[in-house]
Amino acid sequence: MRARATAATAALLLAALTACGGGSSDSSSASKTATPASESEKVDCTSQTLDQAEWMKHCGDEADSGEAEAKSTGLKFGETYTWPDGLKVSVTDAKRFTDFNEEYGEAAEPGSIDFRVTLKLDNTGKKPAALDDLSLIVEGATNGGEASFTSFENGSQPLEGRLAPGVSATKNADHVLESKYGKKVVVTVQRNSDDFSLDFPEFTGEITG
Repeated sequence: MRARATAATAALLLAALTACGGGSSDSSSASKTATPASESEKVDCTSQTLDQAEWMKHCGDEADSGEAEAKSTGLKFGETYTWPDGLKVSVTDAKRFTDFNEEYGEAAEPGSIDFRVTLKLDNTGKKPAALDDLSLIVEGATNGGEASFTSFENGSQPLEGRLAPGVSATKNADHVLESKYGKKVVVTVQRNSDDFSLDFPEFTGEITG
């Protein structure tokens, strides 16, 4: 909290500073005790307690440029978001689904768009990542509406199991959105975790096909 000084207090402080003269010795002392910038910026990128902003600043892909920020909103399809533990996620596309399996009673829903969202996942961290912890919310980006979750048999690659360190995978999730909400959507990737400070990245794009 920034302290507020009254006019009387400010006057007393000014008088005290004037009486002290140049104050060069205080400045010299302060400079001797200051922590070097290189030391203060040393962080343990493998620490599980390191908060997201610090990880992105010192350990992310753009750490050397000093421009890294934990950008989780305003992302477009094809862009990548990285959680502090090194799990990267990208929504690559959302395509209308037509390859229905009639044996399972699958069929297009009148007045709606059946589509499949594809995700690219890359574990650059030190520990396996549980893909079961991930789930999607898909909303219309033009005039509202939320897509319902469904599942189509052909080509299904659900978010399940674990992704080992250094391994990449492609997964997908199926949805149905009423046609009146249009084809432009926002896909939010949720992640279940004990760390309630984790961000849920949002990717914007259009259903194709």
